[in-house]
Amino acid sequence: MPPTLASLVHHSALKLTVRAGEDRLDVPVRWAHVSELADPVPYMEGGELLLITALKLDAENPEAMRKYVKRLVGAGVVGLGFAVGVNYDEIPKALVDAAEQEGLPLLEVPRRTPFLAISKAVSAAIAADQYRAVTAGFAAQRELTRQALNAGPEGVLSALAAQVDGWAALYDASGAVVATAPEWAGRRAARLTAEVERLRERPAPASSVVGGPDNEDRVELHSLGTGRRPRAALAVGTESALGTAERYAVHSAIALLTLTTERSRSLHAAEQRVGAAVLRMLLAGQPDHARGVAGDLYGGLLDAPFRMIVADAGGEQPAALTEILESAAARSGEAVLVVPEGERLVVLAADGGAAVAACLEYAAAREAARAAAEQGVAEDDEPVIGLSAPSGPIAAAAAYKQAEQALSVARRRGRILVEHEQLASGSVLPLLADDAVKAFADGLLRALYEHDATGRGDLVASLRAWLSRHGQWDAAAADLGVHRHTLRYRMRRVEEILGRSLDDPDVRMELWLALKATSTD
Repeated sequence: MPPTLASLVHHSALKLTVRAGEDRLDVPVRWAHVSELADPVPYMEGGELLLITALKLDAENPEAMRKYVKRLVGAGVVGLGFAVGVNYDEIPKALVDAAEQEGLPLLEVPRRTPFLAISKAVSAAIAADQYRAVTAGFAAQRELTRQALNAGPEGVLSALAAQVDGWAALYDASGAVVATAPEWAGRRAARLTAEVERLRERPAPASSVVGGPDNEDRVELHSLGTGRRPRAALAVGTESALGTAERYAVHSAIALLTLTTERSRSLHAAEQRVGAAVLRMLLAGQPDHARGVAGDLYGGLLDAPFRMIVADAGGEQPAALTEILESAAARSGEAVLVVPEGERLVVLAADGGAAVAACLEYAAAREAARAAAEQGVAEDDEPVIGLSAPSGPIAAAAAYKQAEQALSVARRRGRILVEHEQLASGSVLPLLADDAVKAFADGLLRALYEHDATGRGDLVASLRAWLSRHGQWDAAAADLGVHRHTLRYRMRRVEEILGRSLDDPDVRMELWLALKATSTD
């Protein structure tokens, strides 16, 4: 359950006291928001606990408080927290009366309880509720997967109906009911064939929400299939809208039913949906759940070191790159997980396996072709690929980040493929060739270059020598062939011209990198 005003009142560390609206404390709190505006309504979305000290309110004016509270209630604010001992030693009677009149819960916040503590309590409760929902969703996915393997579509429907506390039905390509769970839902499902037919006229994937027969329940319809026309449909009937855990269960059922009903190309697409779910779980730090959902589909891929590949492929390249990787894996008998996301492709492939080798060969061939055509950079329809270092299920999120970083560098450098390991073993200096870095460096040092151009000194060279000697005056002065007092005068001029202190290590770092960036021109 999400946090409520009652749960905050019962929170032992907050010491909140109810001054009005005792009968409405069971309302959920979506967020805790602090605002001293006389009219915070434009910044409210509804469901907030508003926290105030009445800094800008005439809290003792009954008419002003009546209008203020009425606006809050109209905006959907579920409660008002008033800090005493700041601007008022106690909550003014005018505000208490207005809250009672409008039925708005009013909580007294003692001076020793900071608003931040209330915000943290609300945030922690919301996070805990979301975690419970996600955990329940993962458990539902595992149960649905088990039923799909052991009992087929009928088992999936039964498990889904239990998870959503409702009913589920599967329709074939003609719109006829294939199976229902529980059995008593057959008549309800049959009366929805017209809605299913209308859904099938829309390109897959498609979904709709309709009122159940005779307004008995709320029904969600989802198409199943990957072709232009759906090959099947799923109906899910419940008394109310689905929660997060139930939504996980429905999405899992859609993927699993697609997997069990589609053939050839459609079966392949269903596997990709399961792969996307597995990938999301890995990136969410749930390797055990990922293994449970994947089952035997990806063999030992999730148990051995793998590489994460992230590719931005323009034009028709996503399909071409997918075919290359999957064909190479199939020939070697290894598993590969491919998740297409529009023109982006995310791949899990065994480290040292055929798919990774094929990816490297593909990139090398494209680079060679580009060099032969004397192209300086990749064209818009060229693929750009980032390859992570070897990783495992527990560190999948880190591997994904590595692949994205490598992809970003590849795009910036005009390369087809960059391996993250190459970045780690290289130097940061080549990155300074980026145009944005050079523009920053030119802007930072421009005043010094303009000063030197007048012949009034050599500040840039002096700054470079001083920084290279870590601020050692005698050594830097010797490098320049000047007296250390001369060098000290020049450094003071650098500080005056730039308006920055060389005693600041961040300033010294920025200046050194700027000098390095300009020296690469």
